[in-house]
Amino acid sequence: MNAQKIYILGGYQSDFAQNIIRANQAVSDLFVDTVRSGLAACKLNAAEIEVGHVGNFVSSLFSGQAHLGGFFGHVDPAMHYMPASAHEAACASGSMAILAAMADLEAGRYETACVLGIEIMRNVSGDQAAANLRPAAWASQEWTETDFVWPCAFNNMLSLYEERYSLNKDYLYAISKQNFASARLNPNAQTRQWQFNEDSFSNNESANPIVSGDIRKQDCGQITDGAAVVFLATERKAAQYAARHNIALSAIPTINGWGHVNAPISFKEKLRLSEPEGFLFPHINALFQQTLKRARMNSLSSIDGLEVHDCFNITEYMILDHSGLYPPGDAWKAIENGDISRSGKLPVNISGGLMGLGHPVGATGVRMLLDSYKQISGSAGDYQIDNAQNVMTFNLGGSATTCASFIVGKAHT
Repeated sequence: MNAQKIYILGGYQSDFAQNIIRANQAVSDLFVDTVRSGLAACKLNAAEIEVGHVGNFVSSLFSGQAHLGGFFGHVDPAMHYMPASAHEAACASGSMAILAAMADLEAGRYETACVLGIEIMRNVSGDQAAANLRPAAWASQEWTETDFVWPCAFNNMLSLYEERYSLNKDYLYAISKQNFASARLNPNAQTRQWQFNEDSFSNNESANPIVSGDIRKQDCGQITDGAAVVFLATERKAAQYAARHNIALSAIPTINGWGHVNAPISFKEKLRLSEPEGFLFPHINALFQQTLKRARMNSLSSIDGLEVHDCFNITEYMILDHSGLYPPGDAWKAIENGDISRSGKLPVNISGGLMGLGHPVGATGVRMLLDSYKQISGSAGDYQIDNAQNVMTFNLGGSATTCASFIVGKAHT
């Protein structure tokens, strides 16, 4: 059975460099301002939106505020009684909100949806932020000996790659260097004005100090405040929107493929399922395959750009290693050959990614979809990929527990 086409009418992203609390605002202000700005950017009336979905991980811990769907009622009087719900899957929360909105539209319950991803994370100390993020792992069972769960967890992943494939860390530094450089071209990037030198991407203790194990400062994504919103529509509603704005329906980007897998939350159990002579995490390669299949594509050769989850540079490397671009263990070739650069055959994280652009946890999946929309619609500005026809996202939560992917392009005929 062919699913209903899902169109992306547009969206909006907040400035990820902003510290919300220092700006004397709260999560409610960020929510309302982002949705209102998105409606204005897309020239949509609030009354046209039939359902709302929110992606968020831990607002209740960082800001003391849960039940975020209730804030749609403060955006506009037309949304006072609009149905809404929130979705949590650690760093993949935004993607889960997108999938839920798509399901609503595909089922015929509604024809337009607002999907917002949001997180405030810079209002507490680093120690408290680390504690708040612990529940994305099996909190009572994993990495209990450290206060900083995620640098420790992804150092374990780095160690596995070093043991299995003798990974040269210079390739990870190259990922960081590229993503921070890309962020300088993105007007919403948290690090767009940060300054680096060659020692910043090395083992230099002063310029790039150790955080945990072999994980250093510039190996890490950012603690970020931010929100992103996208508006989804059925073909009928998208056609009405196109006619009203005197644009071709075929010019509006669509979600042409999607994937969603969950692995056991236990990192040890994931490793037990590993292929000794193949993929470290078989479910991640399976997600690439199912997403491409749903988009009626045979390989990554049809993809013009990737937005992937680089919470650490080893995470981006691991995702590349499972993409099928090269055999397992050979992802370094994509870096050495320049494949992932803006002018390469598969540009990766040209937005700056989580490292350069920022990582407000609940917003990341939505932000990735929005950046894919920008690339396909030719509205990415200084970080536009030339002639982008299909862009793919890869968003993960926890230690690669919840994984989701989308392919954005133009509608199939």
